[in-house]
Amino acid sequence: MTDKDDARVSTGSGDARAQIRNTVSARRLLSRQAGFWAVAAAFLALTAFSTTPSPLYGLYKQRDGLSSITLTIAYAIYAAGIVVSLLLVGHVSDWYGRKTVLIPAVLTALAAAVILTASKSLPGLLIGRVVTGLALGAAVATATAYLTDLGTSVKKAGIVGTVANIGGLALGALIAGVLARYVAHPLTVPYLVFIAALTAAVLAVIASPEGRPALRPSPRYRAQRLKAPAGAKAQFTAAIIGVFLAFAAFGLFAGLAGTLLAGPFHDMSEALTGLTIFLTFGSGVVVQTTTTSWSLRRLVSFGICVTIVGLAVFASALWVTPPSLTLFIVGGVLIGGGGGAIFRSTLTVTVSMSPPDDRAGALATFFTVGYIGLSLPVIGLGVALQYVSAKITVLVFSAIVAAGILAAAPVLLKARVAPPDSVPANSESKPATTNESARD
Repeated sequence: MTDKDDARVSTGSGDARAQIRNTVSARRLLSRQAGFWAVAAAFLALTAFSTTPSPLYGLYKQRDGLSSITLTIAYAIYAAGIVVSLLLVGHVSDWYGRKTVLIPAVLTALAAAVILTASKSLPGLLIGRVVTGLALGAAVATATAYLTDLGTSVKKAGIVGTVANIGGLALGALIAGVLARYVAHPLTVPYLVFIAALTAAVLAVIASPEGRPALRPSPRYRAQRLKAPAGAKAQFTAAIIGVFLAFAAFGLFAGLAGTLLAGPFHDMSEALTGLTIFLTFGSGVVVQTTTTSWSLRRLVSFGICVTIVGLAVFASALWVTPPSLTLFIVGGVLIGGGGGAIFRSTLTVTVSMSPPDDRAGALATFFTVGYIGLSLPVIGLGVALQYVSAKITVLVFSAIVAAGILAAAPVLLKARVAPPDSVPANSESKPATTNESARD
């Protein structure tokens, strides 16, 4: 055998080994269906981690001697981190691939969990919260678009995406509150639990198939521009108004839960704080999963009515004598259920109106507006409570949010889901699926 023959055999063996490695690698990847649920679980873990500190702020206040305005600042920088991240990287998975953005986002959340675990002072808490915000902002639009890529329908992806988002917010507060109440080291153990969960989430995303491969050549980077999908300005405007108001209602309750329980209701239990936040966001999950057959108009109508009633019940809880914890919790449940209905309907509109090549960008705009809505009430409440009573603060903010929802009702009720054939043909995801199969 000649040297040339030896080289040919060697090359053939190398090709065979490479083919075997590629085959094994492909087998290790999850199927599209399994990947869909793996991404949903990873998204759930990240959103749950983001609310872990909510029932723990009372403990931070005792440990570090923090004022209410300082805690408001801690929340404000977390919210700012979300918005900045959404604007900077929330849309780039349309260009560079979903996994390319989601894996670093979950790793960033993991880093935040480590920081918060090691934190022994206010600077550590602030750094951990802003890093958490950056992670969530990068993930929320990307994961929602990823689920739509891998899902069998826009409706299914919308339901699972909202459950992972709102359900995670509910679970994180409950888990942290219960652990803080019943285990030792309440400012450490909850974060250790989420370090494990986020580690598993990273592995789950790595094993999932890509939903949208990177474009070649890669587009030049630019920050997200707040704009509507082409040809859908009116529908998208209705959607972002709806998510802003739904998240504002969420923020009004979640931002005050711990303060009011420790104040007018004289209950410092971290478990109760976590439970009330869980019931609020959890009721949104229940509504989202039990109304899947409802028309969009019916879902929006239900959400508007229930949210307004919830705000009225929530405000009245402080004006009865003595303040009623029952009304407080019932109001939160109604706010969560109504807000969840509005959120799911507006997210469905946004996803249906967005072509695959601009889906993460549209969702980044959608969630940017939503998280601004979630942040403003909390920051405003923190400032207002320095000057006026909780009764007046709750009444005024509830009235403002309710008035906004009523004013926006005509616009929200006109929102429609785009028919499947309205998405441009050149934006369909079939070519992406072909490329993905070749890559896998």
